[in-house]
Amino acid sequence: MRADVGLLIASFACAATVSFFLTPLVRLVALRFGFLDVPTSSVKTHKEPTPVFGGVAIWAGFMATMLFLRFLTAFPPGTLYNLRALMLGGTLVFILGLVDDLKRPKGVDYKPKFMVQILACALLILFGLRVRFIQPAYVAAAVTTIWVVGLTNAFNIVDIMDGLSASQAATAAFGFLLISMPSEELYVNFASAGLIGAVLGYLPWNISRGHKIFMGDCGSLFIGFLLAGISLGTRYSDVNDAGVFAPLLILFVPAFDTLFVSILRLNKGQSPFLGSRDHFALRLEKMGFSRSRVVVMAALAAGFMNFCAFLVTQLSLGGAVAVYVLVAVLVLWFGRVMASVEMR
Repeated sequence: MRADVGLLIASFACAATVSFFLTPLVRLVALRFGFLDVPTSSVKTHKEPTPVFGGVAIWAGFMATMLFLRFLTAFPPGTLYNLRALMLGGTLVFILGLVDDLKRPKGVDYKPKFMVQILACALLILFGLRVRFIQPAYVAAAVTTIWVVGLTNAFNIVDIMDGLSASQAATAAFGFLLISMPSEELYVNFASAGLIGAVLGYLPWNISRGHKIFMGDCGSLFIGFLLAGISLGTRYSDVNDAGVFAPLLILFVPAFDTLFVSILRLNKGQSPFLGSRDHFALRLEKMGFSRSRVVVMAALAAGFMNFCAFLVTQLSLGGAVAVYVLVAVLVLWFGRVMASVEMR
């Protein structure tokens, strides 16, 4: 059974509507009770106290769409079984982020954070969502856990500029939707459509000058976990075996930033779990690009990577390898350029 395009559009519209109209209400509550992200350190990139908890609207928009699919559609029982894993694990990670936001500016220590994220990943594995091209099963479970926890935190790390994390999430979700459309993995289709709607409904308020709100850790961790879970459900290697690495291309920008800042911090003798201004986006800003232009450039780069991901799932093995080599050359060049930018 393949996804009905009209129902995909309805899923997108439902999530976008809930998220768009709920975000300003969440902002008012955050202002009323003083839930603000205050720039108290040099690591912060904003200048004024800003309401957080925009992730509440993103979570609500996605969940409303999943409930709409469950109770107001005629899918056969069990068709959307895997969505339960995303909903349960995603909600657990969302609550973790919510607690982290409430404990600002100190936040939750990284050790209990990892423990909760591993538990959420265990839910995915319990529902059958795991890396499938690796054996034995316990090795696949370990690799799945590293993948999910890494991506969950990658979107938290890249959330350092208005519109950056949300635009990356929407672009990545569209990439997974594009690749999964010919398949019968309905949960990937509808989860992707719902996530696109949820983050795009929030995005106008995030980039608004007069009514700005941040998604907070509850939003960035949630969307990172969802995308990690979504990436586990699509067949990438029907044409060639090298297609299994397509998710790395779709999620390249946040994954690159996480690896990039971790390497730079370790080279300085700093913990990779502590904040710094080493992000590629801030280095592009240092080079003279405006923040809005940096976000657009990053979105275009993600779109290009989506196209490369689509190619490696459709071309012959030789063609796929050629695409990977091209991407590797571009990444090495870009990494060297970014590392050469002096940050004070």
